Amino acid sequence: MASVQGERDLTASSRIALLIDGSNLHFTAKALGFDVDYKRLLEEFQRRGDIVRAFYYTTINESSDYVSVRPLIDWLAYNGFTVRARPTRETDDGDGRRKLKRAIGIDIAIDALEAADHVDQIVLFSGDGDFRRLLEAVARRGVHISVVSTIRTKPPMIADELRRQADEFIELDRLRSAIGRPLPHGVAAGIAAREK
Repeated sequence: MASVQGERDLTASSRIALLIDGSNLHFTAKALGFDVDYKRLLEEFQRRGDIVRAFYYTTINESSDYVSVRPLIDWLAYNGFTVRARPTRETDDGDGRRKLKRAIGIDIAIDALEAADHVDQIVLFSGDGDFRRLLEAVARRGVHISVVSTIRTKPPMIADELRRQADEFIELDRLRSAIGRPLPHGVAAGIAAREK
């Protein structure tokens, strides 16, 4: 019953891969005023199909004495996620200023292309427009592509070209009740004050 040559039917038994740009999802949810509960996120997408793999990508600044994301990474690794953690790289911007560079895009691209032969749907949690060509390549393999981000912030957290390339755009704010938990009080108050 597929309507496009090579397109796979999506049902409750669809095979799904989740690709989560951790930093992007964190800041997008925070801009919307909530935090992500990853256990509930996994449960939500398990209701939508069979999760073949759930990838979580992040960078770690190893020069810090304490890596604040470490407890989350450990929990994810013990609870069904494949964690891809890379060290942040310091670069010079050409004007002598040092910048931290996240280098997870290649990991997301490789995992998406490898998963494309084994799944019916890829759900990308990111708004980064650099992934547009990746989505195009995956779509040519007949995989349904959903992108989770938001257009409800100013400016939107998703690049327009990425949203247009996806088969389905899922507004993160609509998932709030299914996968969200409240931000700590001080953080939520700071966001509310900035919105006034």
